[in-house]
Amino acid sequence: MKPLEDVCTHIELQRKYWPNLKALTIRDVAERGRSFWGWSEKEWLDSIKRGGHEKPSVAAAAYLLCRFDSLHELGRYNFLYYGLAIRVFGRKRIRSLFAELEAMLVEWGYRDRTARIYIPRAMCEVLVTNRSPHLEDLTFELLQKVQQRRQKKTSTLYLAAVSKVLAHRKIISAPVMRMQRPRHPNPHLLTGVPEKWVEAAKYWRENARYSARVRGATYYFLLTVGRWLAAKHPTITTPEQWDRSLAVECLTMITNMRCGDFRAQWVGRKPRNYGKPLTPNGKMLNYTALRVFFADLQEWGVIPPRFDPYRSFTPPRSVKALVATTPRVIADDVWAKLLWAGLNVTPEDFASWRNPSGRIHTYYPIEMIRAVTLVWLFAGIRGDEIRRLRVGCVRWQPDNESSVCFLDVPVNKTGTAFTKPVDGVVGQAINAWERVRPAQAKLCDQKTGEMVDFLFLHRMRPLGEFFLNRGLIPRLCRKAGVPQNDLRGRITSHRARSTIATQLFNAKEPMSLFELQEWLGHRMPSSTQRYAKITPTKLMKPYSDAGYFGRNLRAIEVLIDQEKVRNGVGAAEAWKFYDLGHGYCSYDFFDQCPHRMACAKCSFYMPKGSTMAALLEGKNNLLRMRQEIPLSDAELAALDDGVSALESLLSRLADVPTPAGPTPLQLRDTALVQIEAAD
Repeated sequence: MKPLEDVCTHIELQRKYWPNLKALTIRDVAERGRSFWGWSEKEWLDSIKRGGHEKPSVAAAAYLLCRFDSLHELGRYNFLYYGLAIRVFGRKRIRSLFAELEAMLVEWGYRDRTARIYIPRAMCEVLVTNRSPHLEDLTFELLQKVQQRRQKKTSTLYLAAVSKVLAHRKIISAPVMRMQRPRHPNPHLLTGVPEKWVEAAKYWRENARYSARVRGATYYFLLTVGRWLAAKHPTITTPEQWDRSLAVECLTMITNMRCGDFRAQWVGRKPRNYGKPLTPNGKMLNYTALRVFFADLQEWGVIPPRFDPYRSFTPPRSVKALVATTPRVIADDVWAKLLWAGLNVTPEDFASWRNPSGRIHTYYPIEMIRAVTLVWLFAGIRGDEIRRLRVGCVRWQPDNESSVCFLDVPVNKTGTAFTKPVDGVVGQAINAWERVRPAQAKLCDQKTGEMVDFLFLHRMRPLGEFFLNRGLIPRLCRKAGVPQNDLRGRITSHRARSTIATQLFNAKEPMSLFELQEWLGHRMPSSTQRYAKITPTKLMKPYSDAGYFGRNLRAIEVLIDQEKVRNGVGAAEAWKFYDLGHGYCSYDFFDQCPHRMACAKCSFYMPKGSTMAALLEGKNNLLRMRQEIPLSDAELAALDDGVSALESLLSRLADVPTPAGPTPLQLRDTALVQIEAAD
């Protein structure tokens, strides 16, 4: 009993509870027939489970006397770590540590209950596992050990917060990452795929130089090709057996492929596009996947070079022609509404919950949300670049602090870091967030491997990967009253980049192609040309100035005798007179007359000096109008080029009958004159 009494003294257990601990221990000693010094960890767990109100005391005895270290076997939702820590390390020491921890976490943006209860429990687990109450004794390897022995991989949220505290105090180099929700793989994924083909696909996935997402997508498509081989060519099981004829056949299969062909057995609900043809972009990705797969295996010496993958898997022209390079620009009216919504963001737009007193809570601080929103609306950078902006990325010009500032963009997928000018509202929003942003530890930039101060960091965690597309943009669309989908598809983060670049290229004083290339951070001008598309609105003005329609029309003045129209004239009486400059033509279908540009002065012609013309011009009820007459190429040349073209036109019309019947040759006694047409 002496060791148990020493335990009770150390944990400051009240005297009245000592007999309970002794009785529980003696009972289990009698049942097992040996002293507690020889109990296994499983037997100690059974004793703790049956301890009732004395569970923390039994756990303390096991921990102090027998170095018990299997308390995590009781499951995630156990509170014994907290009770064990305050008994073993001292209530006063633990409470002091928790007060300091709570103040730090609340400053970072954690809720009061989370900072006061849940995260301290995770801290107690780490301290108990390390058998030391000092934070300085904790190591990154210890945190990984605690993380890996969690029964559920989704229960690492508060452990990650503990690691952020340690990283902020520079006790460990970097916080541990939260374990993602485990994916349940398709059990039928490798069904029907030749074993050697699977080995080659796995070898490529493990050694390729592409990102994890690209390698994963290529791997799954290679398995689809393996099922096609098993169905159409069962004797071919390895990549080294392929030749050019088989590559061409596979190319045809991809071209005619539909969603769901040669796929593994579906687990759950089938996708909406099941059975539909692949999109042109999807086909191009599949061509590229096979081309890269065989080219890499040949380059690595895994298979002999029996054919050229780059020539054999060349996409058909019919598919390449369907791959559009037109930027998915958001309409001007929709974009204007989104700009208004972004400039007027309120906490109510991003409220995650509301407490009983009516106070609105958002996951991210409203200053941070405003800064992210304005960067997305005005900066024209990629979503990954927004997430990786650094503290101090805004620099102001010394002579102008309100119109334009400079934004330092980090390393991107196509080039190095660069600086671009942006609107002053972006800099003001970022500076407002930096003033209230809590000081937090540096984190590792996965792209460069540097330890940097991320600008958009909350609770020691960078901006979520899907926050822009699933959190910010849907709420802005709801506030602006616009649908999240338009004719070009769903409004995503990258469409803002396309819209801004297109507007800059089509502005009243537009950026040149090379200036826009520098502003977007592109390495090649060909990438910028995908954005530099002239809008139809801008194209309308030079088209109107070109006067294509007006070039083929000429306006001629027409006099209409309203008195004759009201009285109802007969078919043989003229009521409409075309002004030729030197006379009038009373032929009703003047626009169809072949001699309209060089009047032959037939019986429909009325000279201006004649008596009839004088009577006509003296009427008060004349209605003067203008009619556009379409001209042929020869008539245009007669108007534009002068005498030589007119003589050529007259020679071609010499034998063409006039509306009155005679030809110009028969009317040669009267000189021919050209009409005066007004443009």
